Amino acid sequence: MRENGALPRRDFRLRDQLLKRGRGGAGRSCSSSHADILGAVTAQRTSLRLRVAPGTNRPGIVGRYGDGWKVRVSAPAEAGRANEAVLALLAHTLDVPLRDLQLASGRSSRDKIVTLVGMATETAEARLAAAAKGAE
Repeated sequence: MRENGALPRRDFRLRDQLLKRGRGGAGRSCSSSHADILGAVTAQRTSLRLRVAPGTNRPGIVGRYGDGWKVRVSAPAEAGRANEAVLALLAHTLDVPLRDLQLASGRSSRDKIVTLVGMATETAEARLAAAAKGAE
């Protein structure tokens, strides 16, 4: 604040530079980047509860385990390799890109929660059930 109580004048140089480059600003219409942001905010999020068995000979979705799913991976539980294998297995099984999956909790535990973006819970559950049935 200035001595007379007035707020200092804003510096709009950065805003003007961004507008000249075509980034941001109040006068622009909704671009694809804005649509991407809106899509990310409104996308469905599904949490999958997993029980992981690392270092097995036959990787795959085993079936239901309580209120979650039992998953086997061949990677050992060392340096996060089993976590990476779980995410890769889920991406393949659910037919989603790996970037849509994130390990929310359980980095060093057998019990994990994986967050899936862009798929309804019912769809994910149905695909996991089909994979478990096919593995029998």
